[in-house]
Amino acid sequence: MYELEGKVALVTGAAGAEGLGRAIALRLAQEGADLVVNDLSEDIGPRQGLPAVVSEIEALGRKALPVYADVADAAQVDDMVAAAVAEFGRIDILVNNAGAPAGPDRVPVVELEEEDFDLIQRVNVKGTFLCSRAAARHMIARGGGGRIINISSVSGKVGLARFAAYCASKFAVRGFTQSLALELAPHQITVNAICPGLLATERIDDMAAALAPPGVDAGDYRQTMISNSLASTPLGRMTKTADVVKMVAFLASDQAAFITGSSPNVDGGIRME
Repeated sequence: MYELEGKVALVTGAAGAEGLGRAIALRLAQEGADLVVNDLSEDIGPRQGLPAVVSEIEALGRKALPVYADVADAAQVDDMVAAAVAEFGRIDILVNNAGAPAGPDRVPVVELEEEDFDLIQRVNVKGTFLCSRAAARHMIARGGGGRIINISSVSGKVGLARFAAYCASKFAVRGFTQSLALELAPHQITVNAICPGLLATERIDDMAAALAPPGVDAGDYRQTMISNSLASTPLGRMTKTADVVKMVAFLASDQAAFITGSSPNVDGGIRME
């Protein structure tokens, strides 16, 4: 549908078995792109990891390169982009999906520890900056335009109690997106951010464990979060990864060549503007 044959996409945070990064990588492969898939390390616990994602991409007839790198470390990011270019000769699409796990940051600000706040900003904001900078440098030098797609959140548009660190990071991603879009427009490189609603991925388990009131089982609170999301969504269901990847595929394509600096919601109408 979106004709990405001949394109190369780099997707960060792609190792989760049910995660958004994996879903994005597979959809771009279905559209014809070859993939560079990234995550932090091979120590993935219960997740399937990058080898499984690579196998799925190759089963679709596309090429895939796994790269383990910390997106908040400039040297590792530069090495990742260099490895991608060495393997495929180019990067046409960057999807900044990697995000810090929910955890001890989901507390009132008066209880928020500095190191917990810093971790969220380091991954969500600095990681987006470093990957965008490295990819943009390559795209400018190569010529021919490009696509940078950042994953923000509806929580990057409206603040939530106990989400101060996360909301701050996702608001920052939107501001960064707009500034970078203006800077890269002369090079025909578009920069957009997507703002999904609550997704039932592995991350919701971390959120439930962090937010569950004392004495409430995390699994039970997970269901409460899902129920609350359903009740507040005009279209009557939770956001699915499939909903988000459709927007990614569109913004990555030539059909979105005249869209830049935008932050579309994919949330079933929870946030309207």
